[in-house]
Amino acid sequence: MTDAHEPDDEIEASRAPLLDHLVELRQRLIRSLVAVVLSFIICFAFADVLYGLLLRPYEAAAGILAAQKAATASATQTGFWDGVLQALHLKPSTANGGGGPFDLLLVLMGLKELPPVQGQELKLIYTAPLEFFFTKLKLAGFGAVVLSFPVLASQVYGFVAPGLYKRERRAFLPFLVASPVLFTLGGALVYFFIFPFVLWFSLSQQITGAGGITVELLPKVSDYLTLVTTLLMAFGLCFQLPVVLTLLGLAGMVSSTALREFRRYAIVAIFVVAAIVTPPDPISQLMLALPIILLYEVSIWCVRVIEFRRRREVDEDAIA
Repeated sequence: MTDAHEPDDEIEASRAPLLDHLVELRQRLIRSLVAVVLSFIICFAFADVLYGLLLRPYEAAAGILAAQKAATASATQTGFWDGVLQALHLKPSTANGGGGPFDLLLVLMGLKELPPVQGQELKLIYTAPLEFFFTKLKLAGFGAVVLSFPVLASQVYGFVAPGLYKRERRAFLPFLVASPVLFTLGGALVYFFIFPFVLWFSLSQQITGAGGITVELLPKVSDYLTLVTTLLMAFGLCFQLPVVLTLLGLAGMVSSTALREFRRYAIVAIFVVAAIVTPPDPISQLMLALPIILLYEVSIWCVRVIEFRRRREVDEDAIA
């Protein structure tokens, strides 16, 4: 008689912990949802400001292109890039004084104001009555995920951590820090370097004053946002390579020896991915591929450190 009730007793004993986990999961989902909604409201309230910040690379690219055109006439006297810097007021017309290519880099990074250049005009369009409104909704959604990420990550870790050993929790925490840092580095590379160059290249394809024919770039607000967010996500996710490979090494699924032997194939794969996720020009592909190759080498060293620590722990346990 007692044996007949044992399965029911086991089910009742396991039901309470399961319900506790479900209640905790519900609470953490609610907190995450509240964080996302509040972040969305904040980002939508400042959508115009955020979109203006995304236009900064476009402004820098248009300014540099206009300065190049203005400097073409004086290229033989001052040198082409000297003429560009003078047109941008980044290099004085006299031989003495500051200025130089480094100032141009500061302009691209947004650390130096770009003076208005004659002939420069920024214009974006939208062709549907509510297109810009929905564009701002998409921008607010993207910003909400970024802004609420610390809350989302803390809720995920808070739910998973009780099921981990103390050693596993210590090993997992650095990745929570490294992942957003690497994503930010990838996004910064896009915003300050890749995107201005892509826009400059696109603007340089325009045709003006050629027999009355004008081919002018007039980007749509939605297409511009799609290009920005696509590049930010592509570079940010590609920069997660060290995190992914180190986690696989921590789980024993890859080794530093295997990663070294696979290096030549990994380089080819990196260039293929770079060609897919970047605009069709070799410069932007190289600017994505080269950092990823460097991060791949960093991943090999991270996996080697994990293997060294694992062997040391095994030796210590054998001695004990």
